[in-house]
Amino acid sequence: MSESNEKIRETVRQEYTKIAQGGSGCCGASSPDKLAEGIGYTGQDLEVLPEGANMGLSCGNPTAIADLKPGQVVLDLGSGGGFDVFVAAKQLGSSGRAIGVDMTAEMVAKARAGIPKFTEKTGLSNAEFRLGEIEHLPVADGSVDVVISNCVINLSPDKQQVWQEIARVLKPGGKACISDLALKKPIPESILKSVAALVGCIAGAVLLDRTKEMINNAGLKIGNITEKAANIELMLDCQDPLYAQVKACLPEGTKVEDYVVSVDITAIKE
Repeated sequence: MSESNEKIRETVRQEYTKIAQGGSGCCGASSPDKLAEGIGYTGQDLEVLPEGANMGLSCGNPTAIADLKPGQVVLDLGSGGGFDVFVAAKQLGSSGRAIGVDMTAEMVAKARAGIPKFTEKTGLSNAEFRLGEIEHLPVADGSVDVVISNCVINLSPDKQQVWQEIARVLKPGGKACISDLALKKPIPESILKSVAALVGCIAGAVLLDRTKEMINNAGLKIGNITEKAANIELMLDCQDPLYAQVKACLPEGTKVEDYVVSVDITAIKE
């Protein structure tokens, strides 16, 4: 890995360690539940969550597009406090399994601490969390039915490798259901240098055509891609200090939503 890539990775790890310790993320100044409901999570989804699992780090709802079935094995890339893992685990039932992978030890510890409460609420013991990098997943080949991820792949300095790993761990016929941010046009250099923009999932985003290219290079077939501009507006409405810093870096007369859009992506391993 190049020195610049490792620097990006370490910056992300440090900043998300702070979020784990502080208990809230990109919507911490407002209500994480309000953001979650706005981007498609239901009250039933939220009621099974242990306290602190929802830290406002979402830009979509990958479990909603995944059409999860009881008995499946689901893998969440960049699982944070366990939000989507717990939502998925409830849908999978006792015969299924939801696995979260995160590179930040504090996030993994936080998520694991929530398992007893999740079990108490649901009677299920089908969620687990592993420490690891999404470019090098601690998961066996061909062992996963559905890969999900929520506003995380954009943080990786080697996104092509992430898609290669997704293809590796999926079973034949399995699918990836990803909610993330994509660029509508190249962003200014001032944003690329902003730590706030990186942690806020903007500086690491790439053009949608580049994402399509990476999916195809990994040997996956693109199923569906849906742009959701309204999700960006909801994220910005949270009045988070991160986004205030990003806005300050923009050229005069431009807005964050001029450059980025929330997308739901489905890719299939044939």
